[in-house]
Amino acid sequence: MAAINTMEKKLAEYKCDTNEAICMKLVRFPEDVEDDRTTFHPEFSHQVYGDDEVAFGYKGLQIQLFYTAGNLSTLFKVKYSSKVSETFDCVEPDDIEGKIREIIPAGFTCNSDDFISLLEKEANFQPFGTLLHTYTVHSEDAGELTYQIHKVDVNCAGFHDYHKRLQTFLMWFIETASFIDADDDRWDFFLVFEKYNKDGETLYATVGYMTVYNYYVYPDKTRPRVSQMLILPPFQGEGHGAQLLEAVHRFYCSLPKVQDITAEDPSESYVKLRDYVLVKLCQGLPSFTADKLPLGFSADMAKEAQDKLKINKKHARRVYEILRLRATDMSDEDKAREYRLEVKKRLFGPYRKNQREMAKMKKCLRPEELLSHVDQMDTQTQHEELEKSYQVVVEDYRRIIERIATHA
Repeated sequence: MAAINTMEKKLAEYKCDTNEAICMKLVRFPEDVEDDRTTFHPEFSHQVYGDDEVAFGYKGLQIQLFYTAGNLSTLFKVKYSSKVSETFDCVEPDDIEGKIREIIPAGFTCNSDDFISLLEKEANFQPFGTLLHTYTVHSEDAGELTYQIHKVDVNCAGFHDYHKRLQTFLMWFIETASFIDADDDRWDFFLVFEKYNKDGETLYATVGYMTVYNYYVYPDKTRPRVSQMLILPPFQGEGHGAQLLEAVHRFYCSLPKVQDITAEDPSESYVKLRDYVLVKLCQGLPSFTADKLPLGFSADMAKEAQDKLKINKKHARRVYEILRLRATDMSDEDKAREYRLEVKKRLFGPYRKNQREMAKMKKCLRPEELLSHVDQMDTQTQHEELEKSYQVVVEDYRRIIERIATHA
C-alpha cells in the first residue's frame, strides 16, 4: 500500500492546470513574444481538456498559442521540462497537441522564427467589410486610441479563413461555446479593430467580434439574434463591448424589415451590458421622460421602443424600471414603496404562474401527491425570494445608472 501511495504522489507531479499551462498572446512587435506582460490565459479549458481542466503526463507544461495582432496568424508550440513516459514505463501522457489541433485551423506554424517573420505581413492586413462606426478611447500610456467597427458578410474575400482562426478564442473564454456554420448567408459578423502605428505605418489589431443570425418572422420581417460576442482579454474593461453592441443595434434599427433584436441564451454579463446600451438609447425618447415614468410602464413606451429602436416589450420594461429608479427619490418612503411594488409586480410573474399550477394540482392530484408540492409553493418563501430578487435587480440597476452618469 505504501508503495502505491508513493507512486500516486510521484505521478501527481505530472498533472498540470490547463488554464495556467495555456499561454496566449496577441503579438504586434517581435519583442512581445518573450515579454510575459503580453501573456494572458484562458478562463475555461474544459471544452478541450475535460471538466477537471487538467493535463496529465508533463512537468513544466506550457502550451503556446500566439497570434499576430491583426490577421491572427498562429504559432502553436508545446514545451515541458519532462514527460512521464521518460521516467515510468507503460504510463502514457495525455495527447495535448492532438486536442489543440482539433480546434485550430490548418496553416499555423510551430516555429517561433517563422512566426516572427509573419509579423512583417501584418502591414498588408486590412479590416474586413464595411465601416459602421469609429470611436476613441483615452489611454494613459498611449493617449487617444482609435477603434473601428466593421460589418462583414460571409462572402467577403479572405474572411472565411480569418474567422476560423478568430472563433478558436471562443473555446477559452465562453463557457458553452460552439463553432458556427459560417457558410450560412443569414449570419452577420461585426468586428472591432484598433488602429495603431508601427514604424510610421498604420496597422490594425483585432479587438473582438459579434455574430448575429437573422431569423425569419412572418410575414415579411427578420429578427436578428445575437449568438456570440467576445472582446479579447487585452481589451476588456475599456468599453468596447458597449460600443460594439450599440453600433450593432443602431445598424439593425436602420433596416425597415427588422422586427426586433434579441440574444440567444444571454449570459448575466451580456444582459447587464444590454441594459446599459438600451437605457442610453431610450433615455431621450419622448415616452420615457422623467414626468411620465412615475405613471408606470405604458403602451406608448413599448410602442416607441419597438418602432424607433427595435426593442421588444420585455427589454423596454427593464429600461423603464432603470430610468424610473434614476428619477425616483428613494429617500421618500412613499415614492420608494411605489417603485418597489412596481418592480416586484413584474418579478412576481413566475410565482403567480406557480399559484395557477397549484390550483390545477388541487383539482387533479390525490392529497398525498399534493403534499409533496406544497413546500415548493410556500407563500412565505415566495415573499423572501421575491425580496432577494428585488434587491439584486435594484443593485444592478444602480450600477447601470452610475455608469451612464460617469460617461455622460
